[in-house]
Amino acid sequence: MEFKNIKFEVSENICTITMNRPKALNALNRSTLEELDQALDLIEKDNRVSLLVLTGEGKSFVAGADIVEMMDKTPGEAASFSKFGADVFRRIEKLEMPVIVAVNGFALGGGCELAMCCDIRIASDNAKFGQPETGLGITPGFSGTQRLSRLVGIGRAKELIFSSRIIDASEAEKTGLVNRVVSKEELMDTVYQLAKEILSKAQIAVRYSKEAINRGYETDMNTAMGIEKNLFSLCFAT
Repeated sequence: MEFKNIKFEVSENICTITMNRPKALNALNRSTLEELDQALDLIEKDNRVSLLVLTGEGKSFVAGADIVEMMDKTPGEAASFSKFGADVFRRIEKLEMPVIVAVNGFALGGGCELAMCCDIRIASDNAKFGQPETGLGITPGFSGTQRLSRLVGIGRAKELIFSSRIIDASEAEKTGLVNRVVSKEELMDTVYQLAKEILSKAQIAVRYSKEAINRGYETDMNTAMGIEKNLFSLCFAT
């Protein structure tokens, strides 16, 4: 399959998807989200792929949703756009395999939301994060209000969303929004080194661990412990 707005590569059991609209700072329009959705179809059918890496072309990861495309939407059209973007991001979050994002620059609005649906976030030291939507008269629309509060806490999420404040990579690391910050030159080497470290482990156990964490996080402790017990026991059948 040929893509216009993303790059899709598979090597050594790692699929790398690069957001590829550098002139638009990789802003997410409907077409880009559709290509990302199609790429997920390919990943789920490809037995070679055990881990997904996301990054951006040029000086931006994703600078947000495409404002030009959104300007004239009706409320109904906006609801459809929001649902589609949120559904694509939820697919990424629920992939059985680990997903690492290499944030190489701006991760604003939809870009921050895309980063947050990944399992592990590694940022370059020039990266910027934020949900600036209230400055445009809208709310985050791709589940940003939900994931940001779960990652950094409800009070800090409210502060960042209400104020539209942009934070640097260092502050993002302190708040728990990103796992690690490295130099721009080291970013991709660091990400692939971590990817290979994860791939050196038992992949069924890695996938079950991801499932246990994700499902458990969305429920109460007793139910979560039952989920862990069941997945732990399934490992013994392999």
